Amino acid sequence: MIIRTEIEQDFKDVYQINFQAFGNREDESKLVERIRKSEEFVPELSLVAEKNNEIVGHIMLSKAIVEAQNEVHTVIVLAPIAIKPDLQKQGIGSSLIEEGIRRCKALGYGLILLIGHPSYYPRVGFQPARKFGLELKQFEVPDEVFMVYEVEERKLQEIRGELKYPKAFFS
Repeated sequence: MIIRTEIEQDFKDVYQINFQAFGNREDESKLVERIRKSEEFVPELSLVAEKNNEIVGHIMLSKAIVEAQNEVHTVIVLAPIAIKPDLQKQGIGSSLIEEGIRRCKALGYGLILLIGHPSYYPRVGFQPARKFGLELKQFEVPDEVFMVYEVEERKLQEIRGELKYPKAFFS
């Protein structure tokens, strides 16, 4: 399996994978399209997993902010991640996340935040975010699904405040 940066020729396959992975609905596929057109899009953080010359998975990490009083920090949000339904639970998602983390580190991003399944993401190092002084008010979610990964050491001590997803996340 190869994990690489998404290219324009992948867009149709990425749309289909997100559509299939999320129960044949377009929400996540349309989200990917909106993020690609936004200022928060980081091309190097839109990754595909390729197996036998076929796109089998996709992850998108993009910029957001954490705001507290008069401080604003740029962070990364992970959403969405999609694997072809017949290939799920084979480590493709974990591989995409690990490569995404490596690239975030190389690009100098200190934190990755997400809203996700509480039994899946801790396996790749994510932890509940609110216990670190991070808040999410745009979406009402339980503590255990709002998670953070510390890419750069000590960033969880430095960055506190409210995560604000960019407008691309709101259709």
